[in-house]
Amino acid sequence: MTETTHTQTTPDGAVPPYEGRSPEYRLAVNALRGLRQDLFHDAFAYRPLHRRGVDGPLAGRLPGRTREYAAWAPHLLVAVAGVLAMFAAWTSSYDDVWAPVTALLALAPVLLTLVRPVGAFWLSLAASAVTSMAAGTFGDWPWQPGSFLSHLTVLTVVAIRTRPRTAGWMWVLTALYAFVVESVFGYHFSNNSAPMLVVSALALLAVTVWHIRREAEQTVTAQQTVTAHERSRRTLLEERTTIARELHDVVAHHMSVVAIQAEAAPYRVQDPPPELEKAFATIRENAVAALTELRRVLGVVRAEDYEAPEAPQPTLADLDALLANVREAGLGVEKVVTGAVRELPQGVELSAYRIVQEALSNSLRHAPGASARVEIGYVLGGLGLRIVNGPPPEPSRIQPSPGAGHGITGMRERVSMLNGEMTAGPADDGGYEVSVFLPVQTAIEGEA
Repeated sequence: MTETTHTQTTPDGAVPPYEGRSPEYRLAVNALRGLRQDLFHDAFAYRPLHRRGVDGPLAGRLPGRTREYAAWAPHLLVAVAGVLAMFAAWTSSYDDVWAPVTALLALAPVLLTLVRPVGAFWLSLAASAVTSMAAGTFGDWPWQPGSFLSHLTVLTVVAIRTRPRTAGWMWVLTALYAFVVESVFGYHFSNNSAPMLVVSALALLAVTVWHIRREAEQTVTAQQTVTAHERSRRTLLEERTTIARELHDVVAHHMSVVAIQAEAAPYRVQDPPPELEKAFATIRENAVAALTELRRVLGVVRAEDYEAPEAPQPTLADLDALLANVREAGLGVEKVVTGAVRELPQGVELSAYRIVQEALSNSLRHAPGASARVEIGYVLGGLGLRIVNGPPPEPSRIQPSPGAGHGITGMRERVSMLNGEMTAGPADDGGYEVSVFLPVQTAIEGEA
């Protein structure tokens, strides 16, 4: 058995640069590539710090003008830190001529973090070197008090504005800078590199933990959004399945009646002509064929253990029994009917009954102890429904049950199936209102 070795090549036929290299080499190359990408590529690119959102739990409670100012809070904090670094540099300067310069060198990198964060890090290192050389043999090395506070602020702000890998590279370069300047110039100075590296490491560690936590929260939020979307979609499909089952029962009933009437019609007429018998036979055959096709297409939505209900599907005539059942559950509800009551298509009757049923169920779950009102309006062009409940009484022994809005989704699906209109939302008194209009084609419109 021979073993064939396949060598991966680049499009021009050259061997990839990592081919045959050790894992350590690849790790080093990737690390240097990350360093170049984070701190050298477009280091002074313009990346302004945007205003923060004002919809948080704390900022949302502030009045209008104060809320607008709160959006600039991060910029203000950075400016205050820069002013403190400038003040520390000015007061610790041993030369009145260099004092304004060292103060400016402490302030500039901090303010630069607002627009060019990576460039601010390089400027802070350069400013620290200039400030140390200007101080001569006075003070600490390699960071004067002003540059110490300035560089620490720059590291923290840049770490917040970038990512943890960039924060790690900045700390490594800061440590390398401290090692070089101490090895070359620091043999006769007091050394303060250890405090800088320890304090900056703790600050960058805290920022990194904050980054990781924020990314985890964003991931969880995205997953919850996807889960809620999938749950709503699944609920919508289940509701459509239920509607399809009910539609199957309604249409199958009418088609069965048509087939039976067409078969019995010739026997009700004495000596019917052959043409009439043939016409009724054709009607029956078409009705049976349509019924068979309907059962074949809509039967796929039935679960394996689904059994058709033996009782007929409910209509608005059965609404009084539903209201009595709801009253026994503790919801005070009244019914108001306007217009001339008439028989509507069975699909409209069934959907109207289900919509009222679901709206009252929502009232029981979300407003326990409240009262409700069901208004049914028979108009020329269709049927109007309005189900409204008041706010739950306070205090209430029964706590409202949380919901995901699936009942509203089911009602909208039924209304959409009948080309109707629906609105649902909070009422002015703190309750909830559902308004529905289901169009019904009149006999005059059907003949036209």
